[in-house]
Amino acid sequence: MAPRLSVVELVVADMAASLAFYRRLGIDAPPEADTQPHVEVDLGGGLRLAFDTEATILSFDPSWTRPTGGPRSALAFACDSPAEVDDTYAALVGAGYHGELKPWDAFWGQRYATVQDPDGGSVDLFAPLPG
Repeated sequence: MAPRLSVVELVVADMAASLAFYRRLGIDAPPEADTQPHVEVDLGGGLRLAFDTEATILSFDPSWTRPTGGPRSALAFACDSPAEVDDTYAALVGAGYHGELKPWDAFWGQRYATVQDPDGGSVDLFAPLPG
């Protein structure tokens, strides 16, 4: 059997801050997860999103360093409509998160925007444009 994608992992500096951001995007992490060094959220279909603190990674790999030079990952969240892209972007930026790319109508047929999570990771928001 070939390997299959099962977990997408994000290394975070502050678990509570990161989970607060991703909860705004519908990730269902329980409140007690804020103080944990490792958190996994079932996304369905056999896929999980995991969060590990930098301290957790350093506990088994003391040579680990935070990546530099740009986003280390990108996650993309589907929205139900172009208006939801705009509203979600505005809500995140209004809550103090960095808006990387304001919503725009992409040439590939989607309303698209990018914000940064608390660790500088790119989070894309998208929805199909009306036909």
